[in-house]
Amino acid sequence: MTNETPRRLRYAMVGGGRGAFIGAVHRHAIALDGLAGLAAGALSSTPERALESGRALGLPEAHNHPGWQALLEAELKRPAGERVDLVVIVTPTDSHFPIAQAFADAGFHVVCDKPLVHTGAQADTLVETVAARGTVFGVTYNYTGYPMVRQAREMVRSGVLGTIRKVVVEYNQGWLATALETTGNKQAGWRTDPARSGIAGALGDIGSHAENLVSTVTGLRIEELVADLGALVPGRALDDDASMLLRFEGGARGVLVASQINAGLENDLRLRVSGERGTLEWRQEEPNRLVHHRGEAATEILTRATPWLGEAARRASRLPPGHPEGFIEAFANIYRGVFAEIRGRRDGTKIDPLDADFPGVGDGARGVRFIECAVASSTQRRWLQVAPPLRRAGG
Repeated sequence: MTNETPRRLRYAMVGGGRGAFIGAVHRHAIALDGLAGLAAGALSSTPERALESGRALGLPEAHNHPGWQALLEAELKRPAGERVDLVVIVTPTDSHFPIAQAFADAGFHVVCDKPLVHTGAQADTLVETVAARGTVFGVTYNYTGYPMVRQAREMVRSGVLGTIRKVVVEYNQGWLATALETTGNKQAGWRTDPARSGIAGALGDIGSHAENLVSTVTGLRIEELVADLGALVPGRALDDDASMLLRFEGGARGVLVASQINAGLENDLRLRVSGERGTLEWRQEEPNRLVHHRGEAATEILTRATPWLGEAARRASRLPPGHPEGFIEAFANIYRGVFAEIRGRRDGTKIDPLDADFPGVGDGARGVRFIECAVASSTQRRWLQVAPPLRRAGG
């Protein structure tokens, strides 16, 4: 019996260097619980910027690399016990597949930003690779890390609402209401470029979050959809506005909206799930509250970190009630779940599912199939069936 404190996990980051908003978010979230530390990186697609970013973050020269290929080569040369435990990918979507496939195939655990990859075929390949190599693979659908989203999931799946009848999810932003990509804005530039973003714009960027939020909370699979995608800013090559109707397994109906041209709106993600006995409502901009409309009883407002919440929601809270938690903490909850899975596999210990609570490669693959189906439906102007997931799609 030993009382030794388990060593912190070591992670490498690909992308996310200077000027990259989301890279800093990931690093802050990982640091929150002190479970892992940045040990290596290839922090930009530009070699000079990659090295400069690594130096700014204090990476030793031997662990600071000009590109992801050099990072992988260097890690494979190290003794197994000295390698990084996982690789975090925060690059634009066009590079997700080659990087994730290479590291997963080499036996490294991976966390990748969303959407997972460009095509269903790439997603299926990743699913098969992860299953064959036995690696942990997380996808940062960070909104599922909010405590009150996990409370909603528990309430829906335990039958509090009864049979689900209607689901409405909206993700509205206004930051692309003008042609921001023509001004040199890096984030707008790659997100509106088909070569980098893939076949979808707003649908892939934020619609993938909306789909994952619905699937996580309800546990229902989208069987069919009809979509209307459009570019409302003149000259834009990819959709900046998406609306669709959904049909779920079991008969429930749904509406999904993902739009980035709503001038004045910030990050307005909201979910409403209605069953035969009640309705739940949650908003990302007020994440610590979950509204429960209870059929013939008074409406109930549940708040984060209170003792009457379910176990998953309580575990996802770090601060006492009344102290707001938000975006960074939700990311941190995803990472805490990934780290628990990695440590459990490393140490051969039984893993509590509530500890290892995170979206996996199967969730990412489902999101890619959803995007492909929505784009095809909008082009063909008809209802289409969404391809079912692979049986081996685990985390």
